[in-house]
Amino acid sequence: MLLGVAVIFVVPELRHCVNLVLHGEFTRLREYIQSLGAGGVALLLGLMVLHAIVFYPSEIATTTAGWVYGFWGGLAIAVVGWLLAAMLSFALGRALGGPLLRRLLGDRFGALEQAMERGGVSLLISGRLIPVVPFALLGYVAGATRVNPWRFAWTSVVGYLPLTVAVTYLGSQAQTFSAGDPLVWTFAAVLLALIVGQRVVRSRHARARRAAASGGLDLTPQNKHC
Repeated sequence: MLLGVAVIFVVPELRHCVNLVLHGEFTRLREYIQSLGAGGVALLLGLMVLHAIVFYPSEIATTTAGWVYGFWGGLAIAVVGWLLAAMLSFALGRALGGPLLRRLLGDRFGALEQAMERGGVSLLISGRLIPVVPFALLGYVAGATRVNPWRFAWTSVVGYLPLTVAVTYLGSQAQTFSAGDPLVWTFAAVLLALIVGQRVVRSRHARARRAAASGGLDLTPQNKHC
């Protein structure tokens, strides 16, 4: 985390972009990135990769990519950038997360490993499709519990692609928004469905935690997606 913060301060352009993001000045952020030409792509990728250690709403960078570079260009940048961020968080979890989680969870760390293994592909995809936890945290846990790197990579792309497509498209239409465009409403419906799904999953997770607190840790298959 200290290294990530140091990188922000060392690179003036990146520091300026982070400052604009934190202050919500998205119009200025777009104008600034456009003025950098090809360097703007590198900066957006840098912002996405930094998400592995500096948490902020990931939709900000994705929307900006679509806004600045259009749908297809923005989507390509977002897919690559978030894959890099996911793999960095995975690497950090693999290198550092295991000892930390073992210290914090004790014997329950073994139960967490079993849950990740039993959940497999469906757990990893659902964790991205309906992001109940911050983007990087899933990578930390997957790395710490020794999930196969290739499995984690492709499930991350498949899982976050629907939300990324929707957010990128809405960002690309920000300047020419038309209420009559059916694609706008389609992608808005996708976002709404993901938000509702997230609330449902969190509700199930809360019930599972209450059950675990009253009767021990429950890792039966019906709770693996939580």
